[in-house]
Amino acid sequence: MIAGDRMVRIARAKRQVPPAAIVPVSVATTAMGGRLAVHLAAAPGEARARRDARRVLARVGRWADRLSRHLEMSELSALNAAQLRSVTVGPTLAAALRAGAEAAETSEGLADITLLDARLAAERLPSAAPRVTEPRRWSLTSGPRRTAVVHRPPGLRFDLGGVAKGWLADRAIELLPSWPSAVVDADGDLAVRCAPGRLWAVAVDDPRTDGASLAILHLSAPRNGWPVRWGVATSGTSVHRWQQGDCVRHHLIDPRTGAPAVTDVVQATVVCGSALRAEALAKAAVIGGSAEGLALLERAGVHGAVILTERGETLALPQTLGLLAE
Repeated sequence: MIAGDRMVRIARAKRQVPPAAIVPVSVATTAMGGRLAVHLAAAPGEARARRDARRVLARVGRWADRLSRHLEMSELSALNAAQLRSVTVGPTLAAALRAGAEAAETSEGLADITLLDARLAAERLPSAAPRVTEPRRWSLTSGPRRTAVVHRPPGLRFDLGGVAKGWLADRAIELLPSWPSAVVDADGDLAVRCAPGRLWAVAVDDPRTDGASLAILHLSAPRNGWPVRWGVATSGTSVHRWQQGDCVRHHLIDPRTGAPAVTDVVQATVVCGSALRAEALAKAAVIGGSAEGLALLERAGVHGAVILTERGETLALPQTLGLLAE
């Protein structure tokens, strides 16, 4: 099952889980320009699983519509269009913006949701020079009923992008408490819950070849214990890229320059405790480059990471070995 254009696939595991013990149920739709899917291990209860999956997809789809910069009537578009320094936003956008602040802190500033204008400039201007923009400081003040007031410099606009997808995946899996084995796939950002003794296998695609896997990660939970939560995300420069003259450009903006990152990392996959955190750190590993990225992932204490460089090297943190398929 291909999980959107973010180069991650869910593969059904054959070891540890007796094939007859589960009925895999998958339901998908589109949201935020990508694929939103729920995968449940139903044993039994296939009809109920499909109902629950559709219910969650519908609810998350409504949230996603509020957070998309591509929808003119979205709440995010209204915020970006407002000329005021302080704007009141609803609970969903407020929570997603807080997730953006968390992503920036997690990534040591490399995952920045205030780079919309820099990304648009990179897409439209063949010779757009790197720009270090004015300080992009912004803040939120809590309001009644989970609303918030956004405080920002004039003209500052937000692009939630991958941060919203990771946040949506984490929120969606919380809406499925009766399913101890579940995966929510928000266009390649995965929130995973494993029941005791169960296992999900996540295949990370190799962007250099069609259909081949760079690695297969085994995410499991001990037989005698509680369900375990995982987050998996992949970021890279091999999708959302374009040719401008003699220059190949991509969508990952380095906040230190305001231009597409100059990096030796083609793709980074990160495994940790949440999809939001994995998304922020995977993006940071690409933007920072292999040396800086691996050091950041070590400091962050991730469960595992696989990095592909432009030299054809596949790099992994030592703790990743415990997740790799034999």
